[in-house]
Amino acid sequence: MIVTVTLNPAVDKTATLACLHVDAVNRLRSVCSVAGGKGINVAKVLRQFHLSVAAMGFLGGRSGRMIEESMEELGVDVRFTTITGETRTNLNLLADDGTVTEILDPGPEVTGKEINQFERNFLGSLEECEMVVFSGSIPKGVPEDIYARLLESCARMGVPTILDTSGEPLKKALEGSAKPFLIKPNQAELETLCGRKLKKREEVVEEAQKLVDSGTGVVVVSMGAEGLLYVDREHTLFEPAKSVAVQNTVGCGDTAVASLCMSILGGDTAQVAARKAAALAAANAVTAQSAVVDMDTYLKLL
Repeated sequence: MIVTVTLNPAVDKTATLACLHVDAVNRLRSVCSVAGGKGINVAKVLRQFHLSVAAMGFLGGRSGRMIEESMEELGVDVRFTTITGETRTNLNLLADDGTVTEILDPGPEVTGKEINQFERNFLGSLEECEMVVFSGSIPKGVPEDIYARLLESCARMGVPTILDTSGEPLKKALEGSAKPFLIKPNQAELETLCGRKLKKREEVVEEAQKLVDSGTGVVVVSMGAEGLLYVDREHTLFEPAKSVAVQNTVGCGDTAVASLCMSILGGDTAQVAARKAAALAAANAVTAQSAVVDMDTYLKLL
């Protein structure tokens, strides 16, 4: 079983429109709401490959119930901690010119009692899982070292981990004693982490190698339309992005994380893991709904 942890899940509302105008009235053409959040997206992709997945994190209110029901319909083992606050709703605006605008809700505030309950539930789940994937931001009330603490619990149980977050939670996790096996920052997140602009690919490689040298097993940097960079102690690989007719880029990074998770558990080589992640992310981009992959498209791209 794979455990996905989404501390700040969301209902993802995707809307289409002709063109987004700032400081003006915008009329939407269509609206679709689905369960979202980075770890939720990872779980959705893993279930499309028929893997056993347990989803954990915080859920509250009507939005939380909608996410819980959506996950159950996919066959995910739902183990979320119920909170008094309302789970957030994010808005993704898809314009005809290809631009994607994300408007992100900060989310509810979580209490100390709710955090303690989640951590107890999480420790119990470690006894029966092969890997843990931590994804996304943290809601208000959750300490910034939460991922560092959870990584230590995984290390004590010998469970490998993937971490896909940003800002202070990522920084504190990498400063902790237990390093994740793999992290997947995008280039902007890596720049924030290292404190400088990375104008050349060589500079991105340099910073990724520093993280590997400090104890992280694998660093995969998603670079949008360029592709992705895969760095470990033995490899520095760049996989160019596939040329596809993009409909929606939301969830591409999460799809790549799901692919990398499957590659680790399946024993793929670094080259194969990078190739699969790039192909699966591109297959996600050609669908309007995030974290939904057409398998025929994926196999052709692969």
